[in-house]
Amino acid sequence: MKEFKPIKEGKVREIYDIGDSLIITATDRISAFDVILKNKVTDKGAILTQMSRFWFDFTKDVIPNHMISTDVKDMPEFFQNEKYDGNSMMCKKLEMLPVECIVRGYITGSGWASYQENGTVCGIQLPEGLQESQQLPEPIYTPSTKAEIGDHDENVSYEKTVEILEKQYPGKGEYYAAALRDNTIALYKKCAEYALSKGIIIADTKFEFGLDEEGNVVLGDEMLTPDSSRFWPKEGYEPGKGQPSYDKQFVRDWLKANPDSDYDLPEDIIDKTVEKYKEAYQLLTGKDFDR
Repeated sequence: MKEFKPIKEGKVREIYDIGDSLIITATDRISAFDVILKNKVTDKGAILTQMSRFWFDFTKDVIPNHMISTDVKDMPEFFQNEKYDGNSMMCKKLEMLPVECIVRGYITGSGWASYQENGTVCGIQLPEGLQESQQLPEPIYTPSTKAEIGDHDENVSYEKTVEILEKQYPGKGEYYAAALRDNTIALYKKCAEYALSKGIIIADTKFEFGLDEEGNVVLGDEMLTPDSSRFWPKEGYEPGKGQPSYDKQFVRDWLKANPDSDYDLPEDIIDKTVEKYKEAYQLLTGKDFDR
């Protein structure tokens, strides 16, 4: 049996090159404040992978994506075991574009802090009098450049993305920049409307895109998971304050309250976090989570 080693390891994901395609495995590692915690969160990787699979299927009429299969039977024998089952996705190889495509439908987090300071989010002027967590009149596109692990991504203007892409793809910068922006907004609108009908508000999210061999723009990476998005429960939503969320909030709050923890979490915090991920999955897909 041929063995495979990851060609790239991120904070949570491992990427394997199997020749004509890639296998992306979401591990049960969890990171907060740019640090990988000592604990594993059981089933987290599988929930993220299955959630991405759901959204990739749901949006394939908007734009093609890189997913080929999440069934390990379609993968080399090395991956046909419990370690990779459910949390791995076989994907087309893409030439990833150097822009993180962030879309915000509600004002929160760093966007809210910036708005309080000068009425803008990432340089975009917004109406006066917005409250924290309020829905924006229209979703806004606030791209950033991708940083290396350990560095922070840098917010850039749409014009800057044209410049970055033009440098890499002479004569195509404007075309690719517009494709990224328009697809990001279209994907967000379709998915946010659907999620709202299932009881979840998608406050903001990020997408990543790449080019296939013909130079077509294709959706890659993960999609609309609690790791790449802010999900809020619709029930009890009220602008004017922060909202509870379906993500690592329990983890972040506990770490802030326990600065000497050395990034080692108690079991109940892990359990609560897994439950939140599972609840989001169940609401969105209509099915209980099962690897």
